Amino acid sequence: MGLLSDFTRSTLAKKAIMAVTGLILFGFVLAHMVGNLKLYGGAEKLNAYAVGLREMGAPVFGHEELLWIARAVLLVAAGLHIWSAWALTRISHKARPQGYAVVSRQAATYASRTMRWGGVIVLAFIIFHLLHLTTGQAHPDFNHGDVYRNVVVGFQNPLVSGFYILAQVFLGLHLYHGLWSLCQSLGWSGPRFDRVRKNFAVVFALVVSLANISFPLAVLAGFVK
Repeated sequence: MGLLSDFTRSTLAKKAIMAVTGLILFGFVLAHMVGNLKLYGGAEKLNAYAVGLREMGAPVFGHEELLWIARAVLLVAAGLHIWSAWALTRISHKARPQGYAVVSRQAATYASRTMRWGGVIVLAFIIFHLLHLTTGQAHPDFNHGDVYRNVVVGFQNPLVSGFYILAQVFLGLHLYHGLWSLCQSLGWSGPRFDRVRKNFAVVFALVVSLANISFPLAVLAGFVK
């Protein structure tokens, strides 16, 4: 237990926790986006997909139980990810309490500079998104089981759609910088890998954020009714 406690207090452990939980969250974000693309297939396809998720593992775990287990794992991963980011930030501040007289912005990307408070916006969005389209407390006319209708009705509010779009912009920045840093933490850095990991991070972030932004825009424009 002493060795475990010492390990979890180390900077290396916090970076490892951030990397592992980041991988879990990256996988979820990608899978969630791919599943939501069924919105363009109509109500029957999207609702059938939602039923499939709820019934996943039903013979063993029961109705929706495996889905809630997956949600619990994601929440724990998100909590550990936030904790490790906060802890690493404190370590960084303690190592440089005075700050620099002149701060150079050339070495830092916009994504890295907005990583912390952009993460707060993404966290606020996740909480609202769960209340809006998962449990329904923040939805004006929630109908459990009719995911397609809930999405369309929910995004017909321009303020909700605007917040959703803003959150996806910061999610894209977060994904880009997170993937870039993750590859570096795993040792995939250097002249041979820098261009590859940068291109991968850019493509991944753009695909996920633009696809997610397309959902509220499609509803507002009347393409999805």
